Amino acid sequence: MLGLASRRFGASLPPFLAAHSGDTLWALLVFALTGLLAPRAPIGRRAVASLAFAFAIECSQLFHAEWIDAIRATTLGALVLGHGFLWSDLACYTVGVAAGAAMAVAMERFAARRA
Repeated sequence: MLGLASRRFGASLPPFLAAHSGDTLWALLVFALTGLLAPRAPIGRRAVASLAFAFAIECSQLFHAEWIDAIRATTLGALVLGHGFLWSDLACYTVGVAAGAAMAVAMERFAARRA
């Protein structure tokens, strides 16, 4: 929801946040979903898988065929697949996945201390 809000209310945010927060939060969501799909996998492995997925989606934006551009023309397709390749998105994805991994490590350490 925060990622969508960053797009909707981007004019109210500082320009740097408006430009990059959505992609960073999207990658954080990918990491979270990876954790739901593989909760017992090590955090590092989930991070690498999430980053590989995010980078693959970004690189897929270099490919333009009618069928995939038709998917990108839909709201859901645009949110998942994006429209155009940007090098800065790769940096945003790295930051988002790293933030998710750092939070996961912190939560594991907190749980271990409580046990």
